[in-house]
Amino acid sequence: MLSLEHLSELVRAHKTELNSKVREFAIGKTHFNFNTTPHLMGVVNLSPDSWYQESVCLTTESAIERGKKLADQGAALVDVGGESSVLYAERVGVDEQASRLVPVVRDLCEGGVIVSAETYNPAVAEACLKAGAAVINLTGPGEAKAIYQLVAKHDAAVIICFVQGENVRAVDDLELEADPIPKMLEFFEHEIERAQNAGVRKIFIDPGLGFYYQNLSDSSVRVHRQMEVFLNTFRLRQLGWPVCHALPHAAEIFKEEVRCAEPFFAVLAALGKTSLFRTHEVPRTRAVLETLGVY
Repeated sequence: MLSLEHLSELVRAHKTELNSKVREFAIGKTHFNFNTTPHLMGVVNLSPDSWYQESVCLTTESAIERGKKLADQGAALVDVGGESSVLYAERVGVDEQASRLVPVVRDLCEGGVIVSAETYNPAVAEACLKAGAAVINLTGPGEAKAIYQLVAKHDAAVIICFVQGENVRAVDDLELEADPIPKMLEFFEHEIERAQNAGVRKIFIDPGLGFYYQNLSDSSVRVHRQMEVFLNTFRLRQLGWPVCHALPHAAEIFKEEVRCAEPFFAVLAALGKTSLFRTHEVPRTRAVLETLGVY
């Protein structure tokens, strides 16, 4: 149960991490003040299998239109993906992903939109970086070394997602302890070191809230674990890098009001001092952050 007493105990137990500062850096021509201002990342999905239908764009033109609209609505970055992360979704080949993504990335970048490309494949990452992507949203450590080298070569940023297994489409079961933060800290410390050794200087860390609950049949247990991670986000900031959260849907609980889920979770993520909110609902999430007085 979420209560003032729960929040008070969380602060008491981890007071030393509460005010940890993170690095701030520029992406493209925009400097991001991660210690004072949270930012929004909108989503464009070019896969018909993507669960959040409002974000699905089946043509290059509609994807570009949505990306520009998200930027106008307040998204500091727009994340584009060519393959759904849902486990039952069709696997999309490298060439097909690139053909979907590159025209969208190029047009949005030429229009002044800061673009993040979601992938775990080096060839797709390279194609998107050459087209102008300023961020790679890395959904799996399997080929991370090669992707880190590409990111460094293009002076781009990387979002390192906490994923068990080679990538988000080949996840392993993972039993998280009652306190999941130590295991996450261990994972991120290792990946941050690999990224920095490759020359990467702009890093986000993402707890990957939807990627390690495949073996939980009780959705309420999953949602409560996600809530705990959101509230404990500030403890990850001790690593010195801004935290990105992909806001979840909790469709089994919110049902026909599912579009309210991400704004709800944004409240918890903001309390946990999240720096970058990946959301399909940019206007709703922005309104929540403005109401909280943090945006």
